[in-house]
Amino acid sequence: MKIVVSGGGTGGHVYPALALIRTIKEKHPDTKFLYIGTEKGLEANIVQRENIPFEKIHITGFKRSLSLENIKTVLRFFKGVRECKKKLKQFQPDVVIGTGGYVSAPVVFAAAKLKIPAVIHEQNSVPGLTNKFLSRYVQRVAICFESSKEFFPGEKVILTGNPRASEVIGKKGKGRLDQFGLKENAPTALIFGGSRGARPINEAVIKSLGQFANKPYQILYITGEAHYRDVEEEVSLIGSSPNVAIVPFIHNMEEVLADIEVVVGRAGATSLAEITALGLPSILIPSPYVTNNHQEKNASVLTAAGAAIMIPEKELTSQRLVAAIDEILLDKDKLNSMSEASKNLGMPDASKRLYDVLLSVVNNCR
Repeated sequence: MKIVVSGGGTGGHVYPALALIRTIKEKHPDTKFLYIGTEKGLEANIVQRENIPFEKIHITGFKRSLSLENIKTVLRFFKGVRECKKKLKQFQPDVVIGTGGYVSAPVVFAAAKLKIPAVIHEQNSVPGLTNKFLSRYVQRVAICFESSKEFFPGEKVILTGNPRASEVIGKKGKGRLDQFGLKENAPTALIFGGSRGARPINEAVIKSLGQFANKPYQILYITGEAHYRDVEEEVSLIGSSPNVAIVPFIHNMEEVLADIEVVVGRAGATSLAEITALGLPSILIPSPYVTNNHQEKNASVLTAAGAAIMIPEKELTSQRLVAAIDEILLDKDKLNSMSEASKNLGMPDASKRLYDVLLSVVNNCR
């Protein structure tokens, strides 16, 4: 087949797309792909590093307040649709999939106008404007949370999960923590505020370092590259602990997660897909700076199932953070029950499920 993929802006839209592409390539190496994204989005560098053919269009998102920029955005959208029609006619795909972000709007809309089968994938429990708009024009809407079904035409919706979940499976086995100066067999909490880090989480962790010193567990703390130097300076003044490793970023996260007992971090859809696929308990601190407060709603799905503890950012303190980690890692029954609840929410075959949706759409439209 020939498949056009579009999604961008953040890793939450790009990484699921790449996971799907890898799955399809494993099954059918002769499949041809074209990825359409923006020049400034995260996708521009990541997709091309994967040696996937990439073409760019210029498009921007809507401002949430009255602004003349929104008029320009509408004009850019229609110009983008015209450009995408040309690209699609040239590539002649069997199907188009949009994984979110405003760049997918002109791509998927152009496919609909050319009567090319299309699918959208919604990662969050509350969808953004782009996927709500596109749901009227596609054959299928793939979702990751049952709660997002109400926002789309019911007959089009299918639960697939997030393809990133499939990439963390099969990484079992210890042996990755010693590279950070940690013990291989000690219970370990991973604290991670996202690829760029999160200042409120960093502040709480720094204030917790003295409390971690005498714990029977250890901490792998990822600051985010933008915050690493500042954290280093603060830690040099107050001192760290031998059972705490501080690093700016980890590129092989899917491998390191196999050695972790509990994850502390944001509640982005991709992170939650990875956590639940592995059956890991989590302490979630949703970002309050996202559209529709969707991270808190994402987190609520896990807390309701008993798979996570949620701490709103405004309530985050060092005492609350340490108490939550203690609650899980110092109580084996609690750890096991949360692990089981997390695993029950996981969809490790999500990538295959989404691929099957693409196949069915293509076959039904022939």
